Amino acid sequence: MKIVSWNINSVRFRIAIVEQFLREAEPDILCLQETKVVDGDFPIAAFHALGYPHVILNGQRMHHGVAIVSRVPISADDRFDWQANNEARHVGVRLDNGVRIENVYVPAGGDVPDRVANPKFGQKLDFIERMTRWSAGLDCPALLVGDFNIAPLEADVWSHKQLIDVVSHTPVEVAALDALRRSNRWVDLGRHFHPAPARLHTWWSYRAKDWLASDRGRRLDHMWATESVAKVATGHTVFESCRGWLKPSDHVPIMTEFDF
Repeated sequence: MKIVSWNINSVRFRIAIVEQFLREAEPDILCLQETKVVDGDFPIAAFHALGYPHVILNGQRMHHGVAIVSRVPISADDRFDWQANNEARHVGVRLDNGVRIENVYVPAGGDVPDRVANPKFGQKLDFIERMTRWSAGLDCPALLVGDFNIAPLEADVWSHKQLIDVVSHTPVEVAALDALRRSNRWVDLGRHFHPAPARLHTWWSYRAKDWLASDRGRRLDHMWATESVAKVATGHTVFESCRGWLKPSDHVPIMTEFDF
């Protein structure tokens, strides 16, 4: 089974590259973040036409939004409000084999790494703390995927020295994410298959005129598995070339394959 996570940054605007990717990679399940569309306007017909009849949504107009589309049966599970303000940032489903898939879009956190000067940064840390409390009580096999908006390792950014005080790579964020990982002994599948310091960037800013030439990437997108699920994972791929497609997202898809 191939499971993909992708911050698409508007699913309707980029539906052409979503369709292209699905034809080429043929994943069984696609988890999308930042869909930027209410549920009623989600382009369900495009996914049905490509053989993805199961669609579970948690949408929001203009901002945020998450979705899971699948070839295999999935049942709606939860939509947690880890932001505590009703933003659409999580959707969870269950596979027939009992494995849960939790798709999350963690807040970016603004530009200043200080919760007093920048409330958005505090919201991000509080979001992760709520996830950590949930994770500590989780007692079933699960896969946690999405845009975590944190690059935890030195090798996860183009320059650790230049980004250590930049939101997404600050020590306080890294510590919060590590507490989340340890809360249920999650396995970071990206680094399980591609140990640091291997290149594993998933995001490049739109600000660069030539993203490939400047190559200032960060690993903001992740797939974590509980130990039993990690044991049946067989490979992990980052589709870096998608960043150069027509009308690309600033994130690229990541995929893990499982031998369930």
